Amino acid sequence: MASSTARAQIGVTGLAVMGSNIARNFAKHGYTVALHNRSVAKTDALLAAHSGDGEFIRTETVTEFVAALEKPRRVLIMVKAGDATDAVIEELAAAMEPGDIIIDGGNALYTDTIRREAALRERGLNFVGAGISGGEEGALNGPSIMPGGPVESYESLGPLLESIAAQVDGTPCCTHIGPDGSGHFVKMVHNGIEYADMQLIGEAYHLFRAALDLDPKQIADIFTQWNSGDLESYLVEITAEVLGRVDAKTGKPLVDVIVDAAEQKGTGRWTVKSALDLGIPVTGIAEAVFARALSGSRAQRAAAKDLAAGELAAKPADIAQFTEDIRQALYASKVVAYAQGFDQIAAGSAEYGWDLKPGDMATIWRGGCIIRARFLNRIKEAYETDPALPSLILAPYFRSAIETAIDSWRRVVATATLLGIPVPAFASSLSYYDALRAQRLPAALTQAQRDFFGAHTYERVDAEGKYHTLWSEDRSEVRTG
Repeated sequence: MASSTARAQIGVTGLAVMGSNIARNFAKHGYTVALHNRSVAKTDALLAAHSGDGEFIRTETVTEFVAALEKPRRVLIMVKAGDATDAVIEELAAAMEPGDIIIDGGNALYTDTIRREAALRERGLNFVGAGISGGEEGALNGPSIMPGGPVESYESLGPLLESIAAQVDGTPCCTHIGPDGSGHFVKMVHNGIEYADMQLIGEAYHLFRAALDLDPKQIADIFTQWNSGDLESYLVEITAEVLGRVDAKTGKPLVDVIVDAAEQKGTGRWTVKSALDLGIPVTGIAEAVFARALSGSRAQRAAAKDLAAGELAAKPADIAQFTEDIRQALYASKVVAYAQGFDQIAAGSAEYGWDLKPGDMATIWRGGCIIRARFLNRIKEAYETDPALPSLILAPYFRSAIETAIDSWRRVVATATLLGIPVPAFASSLSYYDALRAQRLPAALTQAQRDFFGAHTYERVDAEGKYHTLWSEDRSEVRTG
């Protein structure tokens, strides 16, 4: 451990597992790290267990913590989002000087980050909202990092973050995202895509059990095989590991002794709320959030267990064919989830003037983060070829992949429906795809209804302007604009 007179290149406050692992990651990469925690016991526990990772400076007070840092001071906050973050920021800001940098590495709501960045800018401080993905392992061994904030702050902070981030093909999974809250916005959408991805994998698993009567070990083997192909990803990899795990207490598959109620911390809900405000249909993400909510309604589900299912179809006889159908449906639905997420990023960029580059997201999500997957290379290539791509689905590679998958995708959704097996994310993703390619939607009727009861007007396909039918009078049409 370094002496108290040393000067640290980075400080970390908030030494729970994520904060401790990030601090250790910095130290392993040769940086001297100042440590601070509200409870000094956590600081001492980290030093007792991991002082060999590198140079650390132990501090007890914020004043001592700030004094240990080189200028411009760089402090990474790793505390619970919300009021706790505001309290720590205020305490740090009071002790820091103009030009110093405060980095919030938690899962903050991006509008809070916009507010905080503006307030600290007025005080001469740089505030960086940095999305960090990869969980405990990523924090220690290389996460994906999504920092927003002032460009000048990245000149000082960027090299440190890039050095501890995951590396793919020699490229760090970290880049300056854009101004103020853009980093946390992108991390929020990342988490929304993660929700959809996990729900789709869950629906695939459910189909294997309910439609094909496979056991968890057999399904684990299938996911292991899939992880060596186009579906290669962190989530598919850990799915195989989870399904192969046997509970030591009961001898049953671990998945069978876990209560089927999935919790959530809020980033998925934030994604959906933001998408609604921006007018972007993130249907796969929304269904994943709603599916978690429904899973938690255990009393309601128990009361509904005897509801009629109607006449159900026979289960698929060709296990190999339906397994391939599920694989194709999973891939196609994943493409939709990512496409919707990138649409939301584009809309957020336009709304807030961030000038975000979708290819940057695909690049830094290839390693370290939870949604890292082989096909992110394809997404990166798609946006490099056409930065103004209207939809990821229209990129030649993904268009071809969905054309290959479409028949399987339809069979999966139809079969699941006929068997009474819920597949909300598979089904909504397919409906989104069909709606996207449709050149005439029933929205014309919706707009006519709106004009009928609220005089909201409509546009015509054969003329410019806005029109209204005098429904309560002689039903003649008048131009209103």
